Amino acid sequence: MLKDITLGQYFPGDTPVHRLDPRTKLVLTLVYIVAIFLVGSWGGYALAAAALAAVTALAHIQPKALIKGLKPLIFIIVFTAVLNLFFTPGEDYLFRWKFIKITWTGLDRAAAMVLRVLLLVAGTFLLTYTTSPLAITDGLERLLSPLKKLHVPVYELSLMMCIALRFIPLLIEETDRIMSAQKARGADLETGTLAQRAKALLPLLIPLFVSSFRRADELATAMECRCYNGGQGRTRMKQLHLSVRDGIAFVLGAAFVAGVIVLRRLGI
Repeated sequence: MLKDITLGQYFPGDTPVHRLDPRTKLVLTLVYIVAIFLVGSWGGYALAAAALAAVTALAHIQPKALIKGLKPLIFIIVFTAVLNLFFTPGEDYLFRWKFIKITWTGLDRAAAMVLRVLLLVAGTFLLTYTTSPLAITDGLERLLSPLKKLHVPVYELSLMMCIALRFIPLLIEETDRIMSAQKARGADLETGTLAQRAKALLPLLIPLFVSSFRRADELATAMECRCYNGGQGRTRMKQLHLSVRDGIAFVLGAAFVAGVIVLRRLGI
């Protein structure tokens, strides 16, 4: 299961999506998230799914990579579906037995919420799949640069995000290594009830925290040895420049939002 967590991983490539400016991808990802919450009909969800499939194909990302990344969220998705299925009021009963009531309205809402979660997660995964953490940091810093006039530590916030993204795969790898070591010593982490399995995972927390703090301390020491003093006066090897392809991407993003709004108004 841990190996299925792909958040923070970057798949290098030379596709039109990879070549987009990171600022463009950050803005369009935010626009995509807002548009998903504006969807009010199945036609809107179909349009969002088609847009996601088109971007995935352009980025040459295998669909199984997105599906693999969604596996750790199965519990949250099922929990969301159950809540909407059994606790949505309505009179159009599909199934009714004592206190258990399932309505067509609840079924429709549960399916819509599950689809919304899947589209949101898959869309944000595409950002990290096609953009390196360093590029995301540079793009985020440039987008938030006006806040520097308000004395907001923009560079430090961007750096924290970059470090967090880089640490996710490392922590997953470290957790998997600790679990393998525990299993080699006879620990049973895969059988028993849910409570027993959760209790068996507790011994993993202490070595994981120790390893995390050690890595953080090593990183801080390395930054100090290189005379790191923040973003003041720092230069970049790769400068960010918007191109024609970024303009086309913005136009397509605007058309996507417009299509979602039109379908919502028409109720299609």
